[in-house]
Amino acid sequence: MWSNLPFDVLAKIFSFLSPDSLARARSTCRHWNACVDTYPIATSFILLSLHHRAWFLALPTRNRGEHCYVHNPVIDNWHLLSLDFLPDPVRPVASIGALILVRPTNCTVLQLALCNPFTRQFRYLPMSNISRTNPAVGVVTLDSVQHGPNPNFRVYVAGGMSEAPRGGAMYELKLEMYDSMDDTWHVVGFVPTEFAVRLTVWTPNESVYSNGVLYWMTSARAYSVMGYEIDGHRWRGFGVPMADKLEFAALLCRNGGLTLVGGASEGEACIWELKEGDRWGLIQKVPMEMGRKLLGGKRSWVSIKCVGSEEAIYLYKELGSGMVVWREMEEKARWAWFWIEGCHSIGGNQVPNLPIKGVFLRPNLFPFTF
Repeated sequence: MWSNLPFDVLAKIFSFLSPDSLARARSTCRHWNACVDTYPIATSFILLSLHHRAWFLALPTRNRGEHCYVHNPVIDNWHLLSLDFLPDPVRPVASIGALILVRPTNCTVLQLALCNPFTRQFRYLPMSNISRTNPAVGVVTLDSVQHGPNPNFRVYVAGGMSEAPRGGAMYELKLEMYDSMDDTWHVVGFVPTEFAVRLTVWTPNESVYSNGVLYWMTSARAYSVMGYEIDGHRWRGFGVPMADKLEFAALLCRNGGLTLVGGASEGEACIWELKEGDRWGLIQKVPMEMGRKLLGGKRSWVSIKCVGSEEAIYLYKELGSGMVVWREMEEKARWAWFWIEGCHSIGGNQVPNLPIKGVFLRPNLFPFTF
């Protein structure tokens, strides 16, 4: 019976499978494999994005380029993926649906690339018009096919150091944008000198896009936020709660709005949302027992990192330390706190407790064609 099902019926069934289960299903027989290969990709990805949560992907911050670890939230299981297809060691900049925007670590000048660790694909983006070191990078996904193999997106590059006309280096004031639609970099504006300095010296590469604005967190003694209004070409800055007391702080996007996660010395970790007038409102606190478990008996949040998506926020440390998760429930009406055990072994083989950098992505088994 199963071998005689029409492709559209079989594809509907397959749309409810997680990527690892789909990989096993397609190896069952030629008929199923042909269904996976021939059914319209765009429709399949829309269904997959509706049925499955994003996965947490952990890239070691040491020994880059060898492998990474991914957590499947559906069955609460860890997997090991080889990264031996990468031509250079990389560190993640941002996830773009099923792809990861990465930056090679063996080059000081900015160079960006896309990779899919599940299909083992890698492709460099064109070099930007201006050669610069240590700029801030922001990503904007443009449409509803963002979870497909070929999402439309833009990458903004601001600040950084470039070569001065008479030699030496200077803070770069031109704002550049890469558009995936034409695979080209464009100069789209300018950055005020004060913002260019802060973006270069005090800003990690992570950015958040919300309601037409790209945001970056700066950490110059006290934390603050810088925002770029894309349509209006305007820059602005504003503060964050407990700015001089936070030991770690991260910006996320939740329910379409800008969200801040931070932990204070010998205090709790809290979650705030940005309100009108650049005011922050407290919405949650990390449960004390989970917070103590994550900190491992220590009272400092310095080593904690955070990554989030529209449906979940993860606080983590090392690969084996476990994660505190605030996640949207299936009924979509409430969020709840969970503890996820760290990765200690895979397939019976012990895994070292490595420092990691985490990103969210929706894994797929279809090749991108940029």
